[in-house]
Amino acid sequence: MENYFHSFGRGVGHIEVICGSMFSGKSEELIRRLRRAMMEKRRVQAFKPVIDNRYGGTDEIISHSALRLQAHVVRNTEELLRRLEDRTEVLGIDEVQFFDSGVVDVCARLANMGRRVIVAGLDQDYSGTPFDPMPHLMAIAEVVDKLLAVCSRCGAPANHTQRLVASDERVLVGAADSYEPRCRRCFEPDLARQMPMPLSGDERVTDRVHVDAPKAGNPPLRRES
Repeated sequence: MENYFHSFGRGVGHIEVICGSMFSGKSEELIRRLRRAMMEKRRVQAFKPVIDNRYGGTDEIISHSALRLQAHVVRNTEELLRRLEDRTEVLGIDEVQFFDSGVVDVCARLANMGRRVIVAGLDQDYSGTPFDPMPHLMAIAEVVDKLLAVCSRCGAPANHTQRLVASDERVLVGAADSYEPRCRRCFEPDLARQMPMPLSGDERVTDRVHVDAPKAGNPPLRRES
């Protein structure tokens, strides 16, 4: 995966995109590349969006496998630029799909200035729709790596993120309690909309929904009290 590094000399800017579903190892791969850059004596900075408050909302990038790397928590791309140091050579951005559309121009400008920019994030939302601004970043990047998870239902390579809680909000931060990886055959994009919604003022869903393994057609939902 890293043979292309030999093609970029020091000071030659470029953009690398690490994308895929949840639980595919995106943050882990981002941390690995940034740690390698540190070993190479590069000046490195890492950033994450403030909305990513999983695992206690610490000022670290934390993978699902518990790898950690110190990071700046920022609200938007403007704050990212303010906190970016002039001498930084390599910067990493985790959960880039949660940033505003301006992150595309920022990444391009920084790469044009000779920096190595590494971003990681979801390429699709819970419905299987491309997750902006990731498609635009993939288009302008020199290197794109798409990682696959393991389907929680059948064990096949998983390209989708299955939402397990009732919500039609596009952005709903969560981990294994709210999402799981699914392959194309097992993915059910409308499941979250079909699940019972919580009553007003109650954030919990009282009914738990199970879906049998996909067969021909759309399997019916079965509620358990």
